[in-house]
Amino acid sequence: MEYRAALEEKIRSHTAEAGVVGLGYVGLPLAVEFARAGFRVTGIDVQQSKVDRINAGDSYVQDVPSSVLAPLVADGRIRATTDFGAVAGLDTIDICVPTPLRKTKDPDMSYIVRACEEIKKHLSAGTLVILESTTYPGTTDELLLPMLAGKDMKVGQDFFLCFSPERVDPGNPNFNTRNIPKVVGGVTPACTELGVLFYSQALETVVPVRSTQVAEMVKLLENTFRMINIGLANEMALMCDRMRINVWEVIDAAATKPFGFMPFYPGPGLGGHCIPIDPFYLSWKSKQAGIEARFIELAGHINGQMPHFAADKIQNALNDHSKPVRGSRVHVMGVAYKKNIDDVRESPALDILLLLKQRGAKLSYTDPYVPELKLDGLLLQSQDPAIAAEADCVVIVTDHDSIDYAALVERSRLIVDTRNALKAYLSEKIVRL
Repeated sequence: MEYRAALEEKIRSHTAEAGVVGLGYVGLPLAVEFARAGFRVTGIDVQQSKVDRINAGDSYVQDVPSSVLAPLVADGRIRATTDFGAVAGLDTIDICVPTPLRKTKDPDMSYIVRACEEIKKHLSAGTLVILESTTYPGTTDELLLPMLAGKDMKVGQDFFLCFSPERVDPGNPNFNTRNIPKVVGGVTPACTELGVLFYSQALETVVPVRSTQVAEMVKLLENTFRMINIGLANEMALMCDRMRINVWEVIDAAATKPFGFMPFYPGPGLGGHCIPIDPFYLSWKSKQAGIEARFIELAGHINGQMPHFAADKIQNALNDHSKPVRGSRVHVMGVAYKKNIDDVRESPALDILLLLKQRGAKLSYTDPYVPELKLDGLLLQSQDPAIAAEADCVVIVTDHDSIDYAALVERSRLIVDTRNALKAYLSEKIVRL
């Protein structure tokens, strides 16, 4: 009770020293929100280049403008370091490190393990530790708790441990770290209460749940819901294509129903740091419990085939115009995984480019947010959209607002639209996914 009361007072008075381990798309915006709320925040990252840029007030995360970061750094509200020794002076620690999948689709916990090993070396009594990295249910209790607890450190009394799933939508102008509701579950009730108190100081809405396992499952349900429904939309696209039915018209008409239907749209595949990956944490964990996650596996298979379907549509469209893929100039519009951001993680555009490269196409691309792209030994640089007029085929993968697609329709010989970007500009030369 002594440690809890002291930490509560520090959090309420905003004198607690807050720490964030991992300063990427999740960690840096979180650090900024707590700094703006009046806390002093120490960011820890193993990449010296990131640390140097933060300490110079130079942001590399699109959702955190340098104009916001720089004053906080100058005021001493945010500092960054590669030294985990800084943990010794912290009262709260948010862990926001990557959790990728291995090629076998089982979770790679190495980033979390390494971070916790370093934190353990310097962890002081009375510290609140919160894992935000997306992972499988049971990670906090089964992996972190044994690593951090010891004979002299009892969870819920001497230190406090929670899980709170990150909810980040890069480039979203309406929802950000501050106003997206935050789910928190602790190992003990005292842990949960402290986690809720801490996040409430900087974020608008905090939602407590009974356990870390519930909080971990919440994130997986959210992204599995999207993955499976996108898989359904993609399967509908495959069926409609074979039956010569306009899938976009079907979805738009179905969406007029005011209840019982939520529109999801087909595309060239799944991209980003969450939806293509997170559901497989649940699939992996469920197999350990003797349950096969059939929806997840099936949706993953369908979504994984969409870049191949898109490449086939491109090949067929060129063939219909008496051109083989080999030797044809194919220009891709947009390589980020979604519009108006610079993130190419898991972007289906990369798969489509690789497939076209293997088929012998001469490739170029335009993306105002991604100036350079390294792909299987190929170095490409973003080109002016006007170059599309010289291509044999233009492929729309990501529809950035800064690109004039209406003009593109007028200039280009052949367009293959994989993302419905040109829905408002119907033309006979547009080939739909």
